[in-house]
Amino acid sequence: MRTQTTRLLTSGPFLGVCYLLAWLALWPTEQPYWMLPFGLRFGALLLTPVRQWPWLLGLELGASAVLEIHQDARLGWLGFLLGDLPDPLIVATGLWLLRKANLHPSLRVPEDVTRLLLSAVLIVTATTAIDAALLALMHQTTPSTPMVEALGLDLLSNYLGVLLVVPLMIMLARARPNRRMLANLIMDGLLVMLPSMAILLMLSEHASPQPQFARVLSLAPVMFFAFRHGWRGASLAMITTSMGMSLVDHVVGQPMPSASGYLFLAVAGTGALMLGSATDALRRSSERVAEQNVYLAAVNRRLDQLARQLRDAARGNLQAEESQRRYMAAELHDELGQNITAIQTHIKLAQGRLQAVGMEDVGHSVNAILGHMRRALHRLLDDLRPAVLDEFGLLRALEEGPIRDLLDAAGIVYVTDMYGDPRLLDDDTRTAIYRLVQESATNTVKHAQASHFRLRLRIGERHGTPLALLDIRDDGIGLPGTVPRGGRGLQGMRDRVTSLGGLFRLRQAPTGVHLRILLRGNNAPAAKPALSTRTA
Repeated sequence: MRTQTTRLLTSGPFLGVCYLLAWLALWPTEQPYWMLPFGLRFGALLLTPVRQWPWLLGLELGASAVLEIHQDARLGWLGFLLGDLPDPLIVATGLWLLRKANLHPSLRVPEDVTRLLLSAVLIVTATTAIDAALLALMHQTTPSTPMVEALGLDLLSNYLGVLLVVPLMIMLARARPNRRMLANLIMDGLLVMLPSMAILLMLSEHASPQPQFARVLSLAPVMFFAFRHGWRGASLAMITTSMGMSLVDHVVGQPMPSASGYLFLAVAGTGALMLGSATDALRRSSERVAEQNVYLAAVNRRLDQLARQLRDAARGNLQAEESQRRYMAAELHDELGQNITAIQTHIKLAQGRLQAVGMEDVGHSVNAILGHMRRALHRLLDDLRPAVLDEFGLLRALEEGPIRDLLDAAGIVYVTDMYGDPRLLDDDTRTAIYRLVQESATNTVKHAQASHFRLRLRIGERHGTPLALLDIRDDGIGLPGTVPRGGRGLQGMRDRVTSLGGLFRLRQAPTGVHLRILLRGNNAPAAKPALSTRTA
């Protein structure tokens, strides 16, 4: 049932009858400066499929023939053939060609408005030119000044007809306003349009030049509607203003306004449609940007959530690694360390018997090997979990611990400048700081050929968040140019810092390597007295 109803409403006969009724309703409104039936014809042919055109044009030409013969029986069919028949055929031919050139009924963007109005100008000009040629042929005279003026008025009236009717038809057929937009249009019409028409009526009752000023002033609501409601508001305001001006002239009894007034109306209407379309396009663009901002904000929140999850996972891995290191260090210390001590004790107890059989050197050799094993075990335990960090704390471990022993043994001057309270930081961050300095010192000893190693550490709070800033540098040969992101040691340091949500920067320096690292602690206890060390 719905399909049959839709088919009936879009059929050629139904559209033709509707068009004929609208054409007959607008035909009495023809004035010297506007031709609404011409705009209706332009809009109907623009909106309907080409296969329906014979119904529209046939019914219009039939009605025109009847009216022409009834009004002017003296000219009869000749007047119809030369006066009424060419215009619909010219408009249909022009629109058919322009639709082939991708003309479509749309006013969404200023480009569409420009294309549509230029098409209207071309068709109106062609219609006027052919009418002039037929008029000259009929009277067999050269065009006179009155004839040229009449043709100019015909061109202006046809263009005003298109300007007033076609946007309204496009709005009703292709871009109907929603309820909210319609309510706003009605409210602004009551608050803006009615007062402006009242002002137009009052000023029109006075002598010149107040009526002319009133006509110019009456176009201000058109611009307001274009700004506020886009091209739909501009179209409705143009129709209301034009009809209001004609109604005021009829009520007050003013003479017909000059062509300059309606030319100004045409120019202002064109600008208002362009402005309204640009306003709509800008509003849609702003809405799209707002939607994209909302989407990007959601994506950013999701990315932040994923980043937090990754940091938490990486921190968990570090914690698991440190726990495993502690366990391995404890096991090695308890098992292997005690076994080495037991062996040394037994060797010491057997030293006399070895000496009695002349094997004293064997006992010394075994003790030397055990001493080497114990020192290697201590280094391994320090790598797994530095006991000095647990015993002395961060600052003293960095100042006096194995890192200084390593650099002193390599003949590298170790300069420290540390300030702050490590108790502000959690255990993971303190361990990471020690590991970073330890790895940097190891890299310097192995690769840098440096004479100085400098460590600068600052620990404090900012907005309630504990922060630690590390500045590490040496004066060695620097990094090789073929390793853009550093070696394994640097990459491991970078991964450790990233897992804790910190920042790792490898800065260019004239000589050596310069690292700047920012770490954020998780806990934020009450402030404690600052501690500082500075040695060279």
